[in-house]
Amino acid sequence: MTQLEYAKKNIVTGLMRKVARLEGVKPIQLMRLIRAGKVVIPLNINHQISKPCAIGSSLSTKINANLGTSTDESSIPDEIEKLKVAIKHGADALMDLSVGGDLSKVRREVLKFSSVPVGTVPVYEVAVRAQKKNNNFIEFSAEDILEVLNDQAKQGVDFFTIHCGVTRESLKALKKQKRLMGLVSRGGAIIANWIRYHKKENPFYTHFEQILDIANKYDVTLSLGDGLRPGSILDATDKAQITELKILGALAKRARARGVQVMIEGPGHVPLDQIKKNILLQKKYCHGAPFYVLGPLVTDVAPGYDHITSAIGGSLAASFGADFLCYVTPAEHLRHPTVEDVREGVIASRIAAHAGDLVKRRSLAIGWDRDISVARKARDWKKQIQLSINPEKAKQYRLSSKPELSDVCTMCGKYCSIKLMEDCSKK
Repeated sequence: MTQLEYAKKNIVTGLMRKVARLEGVKPIQLMRLIRAGKVVIPLNINHQISKPCAIGSSLSTKINANLGTSTDESSIPDEIEKLKVAIKHGADALMDLSVGGDLSKVRREVLKFSSVPVGTVPVYEVAVRAQKKNNNFIEFSAEDILEVLNDQAKQGVDFFTIHCGVTRESLKALKKQKRLMGLVSRGGAIIANWIRYHKKENPFYTHFEQILDIANKYDVTLSLGDGLRPGSILDATDKAQITELKILGALAKRARARGVQVMIEGPGHVPLDQIKKNILLQKKYCHGAPFYVLGPLVTDVAPGYDHITSAIGGSLAASFGADFLCYVTPAEHLRHPTVEDVREGVIASRIAAHAGDLVKRRSLAIGWDRDISVARKARDWKKQIQLSINPEKAKQYRLSSKPELSDVCTMCGKYCSIKLMEDCSKK
């Protein structure tokens, strides 16, 4: 049975108990949230990991790190190094977005080395196989899709991004909308081209029941993808995006009825004043399902710094109820990310997640801030570094400076306000 099916029978599993301890919640509370569809635990029955996580309501905000080969960069060792760096710096989950090289081999290595849940976007492999076999990336059938899904599920993938909301109906709304950026999702673009080429409805939509069969068999969590997410803040929260969101909400109810765990993916590029509205709309139309957002990026003008634009949006999104943040690296919109890009993206996303948790889970999250503040007041540099979100960088900065007094830093030196007030109180 799936974790959702166990929860429907009021059974608290060992996995539920383990993640409940990590979250600081009671196992029975976690089970009830899973039963209600408000929490998911993405873990394939064929995948053994040491760091499972739960995603959803009343829990800490989780972050995901994307990696994977491209048609220009297809080194498996490089991607495994990124995986290790991402996990080291706190990624709760990974997604293999590979489109270059031997996709099955890449995925096998990622699953082997990952200690956290692993997700994929199956339509990528469907398109790559079609390109190799038919010299046309959209020359594939529903049967080809189900074959890839079954292969990946059997291999141990924990969650799938399924682009089932890009339908004739939602594409009609997109056409009427006349967006500035149009459709920017890679998976969504593949499906849109398939619909136009074959003059048929999206097979991920028409064959959703067969997809549920596969997901249920292996307890793969479905992440219903936002193929019509906005690629510019000028396109945010438009009719096309909301049309797709409503479709995903209806499909989420079908998944839950089938005992399949499900979460919903969201934007994208969203200005600050629309983030709360986006979270509330998703929770309304998708019946409280966990919300997995890319960023969101709050401005379009910062190539090279989009880990910052996404962290700004992610912190707000998390505070308003987003459950899962997909990191964005400094390389976004520019190039295939390096190991350093991955490190910066993960850390920025973790900062955003924790900032959001200080709002929605203050009593549990604030202990970290309290501890480092106590160490800062005591000018306990060793403790401050240990408690830093990136101790390596904090230590490097501290060692690179040479203060005249050992208990202060070179910013204020002997005029350190904390030291001055400490001396003042003693006198």
